[in-house]
Amino acid sequence: MVKMTKAKTFQAYLPHCHRTYSCIHCRAHLANHDELISKSFQGSQGRAYLFNSVVNVGCGPAEERVLLTGLHAVADIYCENCKTTLGWKYEHAFESSQKYKEGKFIIELAHMIKDNGWE
Repeated sequence: MVKMTKAKTFQAYLPHCHRTYSCIHCRAHLANHDELISKSFQGSQGRAYLFNSVVNVGCGPAEERVLLTGLHAVADIYCENCKTTLGWKYEHAFESSQKYKEGKFIIELAHMIKDNGWE
């Protein structure tokens, strides 16, 4: 008996020639290196990166949380393929100095792997 396995299909594939970040759990593409804004963030599980845009990510409901930089409305984000929580999306910043984060995404390093052309 031959067992058929379903090939992984992701909602979006980033160009193979670019340096990308992928989900460490299932290798779904998450972000292009060109979308990286900052490596100076802290998540609940350690270091985290701030991205301008991401792919293959779902978004939960927004809720207010007090983070290291003050009160924000954030929504947890998760990998659309394996459903692992990856970080959060900044929906609203209550302090004017933090407004630049609105609409941006945090992904914790614990859930990312570098792919394509990092030699």
